[in-house]
Amino acid sequence: MKFAAFSGVLIEHSIQEAMQLTKKLGMDGIEIAVREPHLSAGTSLPRVKEIQALSRSLDLEIPVLAGYVGGFSDASDSEARKSFDEFKRLLDIADHLDAGMIRIFPGGPNAFLANEYHYAKAAHWVSLCAEEARKHQVRVLMEIHNDSLVETAESSLRLLRMIESDNVGMIHDAGNMYITDTDYGRDSVLQLGRYLFHVHVKDELRVAEVGAPGTFTSTTRHGQEKFLQSRMGEGGADHRPLFEALVETGYSGWVTLECHAPFPPYERLEHDFQFVRGLLSSLRVAP
Repeated sequence: MKFAAFSGVLIEHSIQEAMQLTKKLGMDGIEIAVREPHLSAGTSLPRVKEIQALSRSLDLEIPVLAGYVGGFSDASDSEARKSFDEFKRLLDIADHLDAGMIRIFPGGPNAFLANEYHYAKAAHWVSLCAEEARKHQVRVLMEIHNDSLVETAESSLRLLRMIESDNVGMIHDAGNMYITDTDYGRDSVLQLGRYLFHVHVKDELRVAEVGAPGTFTSTTRHGQEKFLQSRMGEGGADHRPLFEALVETGYSGWVTLECHAPFPPYERLEHDFQFVRGLLSSLRVAP
């Protein structure tokens, strides 16, 4: 496995500083959030080339551009077309940065609230993204995310089977799946199978009330629930079954650390990286 920091955790820093901090942490790469001041579909070519040069000088890979485009299932046709055009611009940027994967969002609502037409519309536009991405030898990622069409392994497979493209797959995110209250351990990894392209890790915790830093609400099948963004090992998501399954299945891809707990950014990434390395060490696997 290779490890990356999610640049969105370091969004208060410039992308150059974020890359240098990621290297200091000892990680292999950085997953760049497509959000200013780090990157956008409108980022100029000179800036993109500057990021490319720094990536090479630091020997820091950029495996994923974490886009925010999409929302196809509940977007108007013009909005969906605008997102698609933005995705195509990201493909050109990915070429320069040697990024082999781009994240998009299919849209909502929650899988348990969605109708067939939501999946059909999302499948149409994601298929178009996949077709364009193939020209660039880029893979399309959708993140298993609460409050979305793909908030479980089962709902992810429902959409993937409507797309039928071998360059579209999923980001497994145990933190998001904890929020949804679905399996995020061995069964989910085996269910996703060949569609498991990438992994995000972070921790969350169900709480009684919101208002404190790091708390938020999310709609689940249980209603409106409250959560606290947490450092790994301090929340409610047990990541051990996930990593056991990744080891069992021979997963050799990327794992991105994405902690949004209310601690200084570098400190929380450092904590989570140490936690993951300790977990892998206990499984007798070198990170």
